[in-house]
Amino acid sequence: MGDFQRKIADVKEKVEERLLHPYMFQFINTPVLDEDKLLLLVSILDQCKLSNKVLENYSITTMLLQVALDTHEQVTNTSANNEVLKQRQLTVLAGVYYSGLYYKLLAECNDVQAIRMLAQGIKTINDKKIIVYQKNISEIDTLMNNVKLIESSLIDQFTDYFRLVGWNGIVENFLFIKRLSKEKDNFVQKKSSIVFDALHTLIFPKHNGSLKDLSLEQQNYLILICDRYIEFSKQLLEKAKKELPRINELLDSRITSIINQKTVAKTFVEEG
Repeated sequence: MGDFQRKIADVKEKVEERLLHPYMFQFINTPVLDEDKLLLLVSILDQCKLSNKVLENYSITTMLLQVALDTHEQVTNTSANNEVLKQRQLTVLAGVYYSGLYYKLLAECNDVQAIRMLAQGIKTINDKKIIVYQKNISEIDTLMNNVKLIESSLIDQFTDYFRLVGWNGIVENFLFIKRLSKEKDNFVQKKSSIVFDALHTLIFPKHNGSLKDLSLEQQNYLILICDRYIEFSKQLLEKAKKELPRINELLDSRITSIINQKTVAKTFVEEG
């Protein structure tokens, strides 16, 4: 295993060790570590000539925080029976627990600057989530830019702090493509999609029903809009990659995979 791959594996193992909580896992889903965000983060920090200890500390704490944010995003507001309510409450507590681990590690290292950086990232993410979730948006571009910031703001803190030119374009477009692709898949599979809910409100403001009540033509139109943003972001990602002077093989391969992934408009087909 190469040195860079070893760094990724070591951070992943240490994050997963800290996430382990057998009691919670009896009631809630095991937290999923976003390996692409881990790859991006370690790739960025690896450019900064940090010691392995500092690189690991930044990576572990940031990924714990990301898991905390992702866990809280799983919480729903729908009515529920006692068992589901218990699961929901434990999911909230799990997010708080993971956040606590992040603060504990940084406090032990007395790393005030890292706390400030990540606190700013959290603030940006929470501010943008409120705007998107409350659908307080008047333009599609504004919606998409907010979604992009929700996905990238934690990692962007490090690219800005270390003044790494060119990396923001990689991080933001890479993660934006992933998020939109996931949202589109959820929509097609009739699952919850906060992005398509917001698009629904923007594009069809007079439609009083839910996403599922839209006509096939209307649903396909929302997918078309999403696909256009994905394709444009792929172009931006490819341009950013070409302009970056040095990139590791793992990330280069993953970016190429994302760019080459076909954005075939998944349309709804009439039954019968």
